[in-house]
Amino acid sequence: MVEKTKGRKEEVVTREYTINLHKRLHGCTFKKKAPNAIKEIRKFAQKAMGTNDVRVDVKLNKQIWSRGIRSVPRRIRVRIARKRNDDEDAKEELYSLVTVAEIPAEGLSGLGTKVIEEDD
Repeated sequence: MVEKTKGRKEEVVTREYTINLHKRLHGCTFKKKAPNAIKEIRKFAQKAMGTNDVRVDVKLNKQIWSRGIRSVPRRIRVRIARKRNDDEDAKEELYSLVTVAEIPAEGLSGLGTKVIEEDD
C-alpha cells in the first residue's frame, strides 16, 4: 500500500489572524468580558487549527486584561502556531500556541489571514 500523505491538520504551521472580539462578546455581562474573551480566543484557535490543546500566551492574556475586566479591545491580532507535542504522555500530538502579534501603524483594517514561514 502506498504511504498515506499527511493531512492538512497534521502539519506544523503558523498563521496570523485578526479576531473580532467585539462581535464575539456582544451582549456579554460587563464583569465577564475579559474571561469570556480568553475563552473565545481559545475557541477560535481550536476551530482554526483543529487542535483541542490550546495554550494562551501570558502577554496575550495581559493585553486582553490591560484595560480592565470590562473594556476588552474590540479587535486583536494574534499569531497562532500549531506545534508538535514533545511530551510522551500527551493525549494529542499537536497543540496550538496563541501569542499576540504586533499591530502595524496603519491599524487592523484590511489585514487578512497571513501564513508565516518558519525557518527551522
